[in-house]
Amino acid sequence: MPVQHALVERITKTILFIRGEKVLLDEDLALLYGVETKVLVQAVKRNLDRFPEDFMFQLGVEEWEYLRSQSVTSKPEGRGGRRYAPYAFTEQGVAMLSSVLKSEQAVQVNIEIMRAFVRLREILSTHHELARKLDGLERKYDSQFKAVFDAIRQLMAPPLPKKKPIGFRKGE
Repeated sequence: MPVQHALVERITKTILFIRGEKVLLDEDLALLYGVETKVLVQAVKRNLDRFPEDFMFQLGVEEWEYLRSQSVTSKPEGRGGRRYAPYAFTEQGVAMLSSVLKSEQAVQVNIEIMRAFVRLREILSTHHELARKLDGLERKYDSQFKAVFDAIRQLMAPPLPKKKPIGFRKGE
């Protein structure tokens, strides 16, 4: 059982939020399934009718550039890097992958991915429940605690991505 828990943790860390959806990228899925990314993409392209846009989409140029800028290991095109933007699979798309990739490993990995999505939903619902309770407490108590409630809300908010300013600064 600890191995399964470790796999769910690993999968949970690779789930990204793109276009307001929780998704897994093709290269992360390929790694989990034990196949090359191009093999996974080819299998999907042979079965495109099973993957509507709410199951799978290809990242746009800006999304891909942002993703590559966040990854230390990405290589530019022509140096062994990808020549096309990655595909992102929603939870339904990942479930559909099990009908396209029919290996035993694919089936087992899909089960763990579904568990990771469920765990993530539980975490998010707990967060929403906490926010709802905090709203109730704030209405109940007067403004003397406003600073405390504001501080708690700041701690609950997801961190904003840090962007480096463009250009050079003196001393760098």
